[in-house]
Amino acid sequence: MLIKTLVIVAFVAIVASLGSALFQLVKHKDHANSEKTLKALTLRIGLSIALFIFVVIAVATGLIEPTGLGTKIH
Repeated sequence: MLIKTLVIVAFVAIVASLGSALFQLVKHKDHANSEKTLKALTLRIGLSIALFIFVVIAVATGLIEPTGLGTKIH
């Protein structure tokens, strides 16, 4: 249950960062806020990569088991 909670929190943080970047991009169009947009998008990419690595490690160590399409190979 802890792993699912961490994944959900990471997804929420990724979406919040993306929303922040969109807000900065649409609302403020000057150079100072373009740096804020860049920082928000960089944070989103970092969080996405960290989440991907976490999920790969969790599957490899058996903390989570993949389900769905392609899990049963005959």
